[in-house]
Amino acid sequence: MQKTTFPNGLRVVTHKLESTQAATVLILVGAGSRYETKKLNGISHFLEHMFFKGAQKYKNAKEVSEAIDMVGGDFNAFTGKEYVGYYVKVAARHVDIALDVLSDMLLKSKFDEHEISKERGVIMEEYNMYQDTPMYQVGWDFERLMYGDQPMGWDQVGSKELINTVTREDFVKYQSELYTPENIVVSVAGNIDHKAICEQVEKLFTMKKSTRKYGPNPLNKNSTAERIFLQHKKTEQTHLVVGFPAYGEKPKEEWKHYAQRILAIILGGNMSSRMFLGVREAKGLCYYISTTTDDYTDTGTFSTRAGVDVKRATDAVAAICEQYSLIRSEGITAAELHKAKEYVKGKMILHLEDCEEFAHLLGKEELLYGEVDTPEVIMRKYDAITIDQVNQITREIFVPNELRLAIIGPYDEKTEFGKVLKM
Repeated sequence: MQKTTFPNGLRVVTHKLESTQAATVLILVGAGSRYETKKLNGISHFLEHMFFKGAQKYKNAKEVSEAIDMVGGDFNAFTGKEYVGYYVKVAARHVDIALDVLSDMLLKSKFDEHEISKERGVIMEEYNMYQDTPMYQVGWDFERLMYGDQPMGWDQVGSKELINTVTREDFVKYQSELYTPENIVVSVAGNIDHKAICEQVEKLFTMKKSTRKYGPNPLNKNSTAERIFLQHKKTEQTHLVVGFPAYGEKPKEEWKHYAQRILAIILGGNMSSRMFLGVREAKGLCYYISTTTDDYTDTGTFSTRAGVDVKRATDAVAAICEQYSLIRSEGITAAELHKAKEYVKGKMILHLEDCEEFAHLLGKEELLYGEVDTPEVIMRKYDAITIDQVNQITREIFVPNELRLAIIGPYDEKTEFGKVLKM
């Protein structure tokens, strides 16, 4: 991995992958729902859309898309809670085009009033799509339950009010506050040359150094004692998330991050995990089930999500809680630990064969933490995890009165779910 920091604070990180003829240019910006106010919840996501609507060189959405389509590239963007990303994946010989398109979008967008009006309808339909897709929506409901009414608990897509009322002036102000050079990382992975990339970035990303200090909103303690979030919806399948507060990506004792990822794999990370075998295969209670961690800079969640039979939803919640309870009381085995380590390392190797995934790894680590662990270092940290460490965090995370449930289905009362939400 190579890194260059320009005098204005803009950072470029690259990694040469000689085994591919492709390259991904990914621009990450420290923005997202965690940077928003209640009034502007959703502006990060709306702004992401507007960058594709035309700028100085590529004057409209058609010209933006044609520039990438003409070289057979892929491009897209995404909005998270702690950062926003814009990427173009192309044959490596066309990386200059990718940089040209992205720099024009992000530095010279017009934010045309007519385009803003049109995009309101597009984003409102995206909002409706998520509302009509409970498999996705239940995850946001769970985070709202976990964090409450603060930026970490808000949906990235935002509110209907914001979608309908945000103005061009709001976009310009928000861009000027967050899209500053010290808050941007250009990450490039593929068959590329670091020096050549830096020369192009220096030419295209002409940005003035900013003295503005604008960070994410602090995490406040969720004061509500509510443990169940029920959304009534006439569905053919119940979607639910059962879980706990957990560690962020960089806790004071760093090993805890890696130990909780190992624990998630053992519990529900694959088709030979405890949740899959114990809840789906042994009891036939669900179609999909998985256990994951959502890791942020200073907080996280540990949860199991499932799509279950509407008539047996309470049985499914009880079965998931049973698996949490068993692993907390009995611990894990040496065989489970070994299998989980090999699984996570194998998946990492497969993912990082893709230059897009590699660019994301580099850019995220650099943007959020100012340093990048190589895949080899990360694998060594997983290898160092012991049975005692996994069992310790199992006891620390799986605290009975911290257990939470978000559920979407055709139910009017949550009383029955409260009876089985226990360890």
